[in-house]
Amino acid sequence: MKKLNFRTLLVAALLIIGVSIVSCDKDNVSGSGKLKIQLTDAPFPTDLVSEANVTISKIDIRKSGDAEGNPFITLSEEEMSFNLLDLTNGVTASLVDLEIEAGSYDLVRLYVSEASIVLKDGTEFDLKVPSGAQTGIKIFINPSIDVVGGLTAELLLDFNVAKSFVAQGDINSPEGINAFNFTPVIKASNLSTAGRLTGTVTDAETAAETAAIDGAQVSIIAADTVYTTTFSDINGAYAIIGVDAGTYTVEFAKEGFETATIEEVSIIAANETTQDAQLTAIVEEVVE
Repeated sequence: MKKLNFRTLLVAALLIIGVSIVSCDKDNVSGSGKLKIQLTDAPFPTDLVSEANVTISKIDIRKSGDAEGNPFITLSEEEMSFNLLDLTNGVTASLVDLEIEAGSYDLVRLYVSEASIVLKDGTEFDLKVPSGAQTGIKIFINPSIDVVGGLTAELLLDFNVAKSFVAQGDINSPEGINAFNFTPVIKASNLSTAGRLTGTVTDAETAAETAAIDGAQVSIIAADTVYTTTFSDINGAYAIIGVDAGTYTVEFAKEGFETATIEEVSIIAANETTQDAQLTAIVEEVVE
């Protein structure tokens, strides 16, 4: 089984799981082009959990409009294991990097053979994988991704840990958790139509060298629904990739601080939007 150290990737570059397309000549559809698929994790609070592990044993992709025979192409049968908690705040891991037949592709089939959770007290839960090892998890690509001769297309797969690993029992302490249900929720982003949101969260009333706020939750909201979230790191920095182009509300929240809400934040396809935030500490009134 192949184990990868994604802490090194965190130092090297900030990413998530993705597929992006380099701008290309739509008329050049013959021959073969390169496809890259990366994996990332839509993060969730990890106060109790140290590892959220998955093992991927096979990856297929479907060529759209191919009605004859089997439209699926096998991209990988190499067994790869990941701790998804290493793939947050813009960090990604490479799943596929190879030449395939040029054309339009609209679905990825991901075969997950194993999944487990490790709590910070060392307790481990081996989870039942519902049909993921036999029939694969179907992940639709909308819009579809075009592989063009001589160019590179990139796709991002965002594994939502919070929705995929659901704790059972009292989640306020390790002793209260008695099981986890594994229900994989994965979003595919065509990076030619998606952008990236980055920025820094700081304390409005603290000197610059100590102003960074670690662990602030950054939420992208569309039509009163949370689209995705991440958390700022020790330097107050955050990164969310694979965000569909459009206009969103971005909310910054941290216990002990007033929540900051910024509206009309535009995400542009294949571009980076920077949105910083300053949070003001909540001052408790002293009753004499």
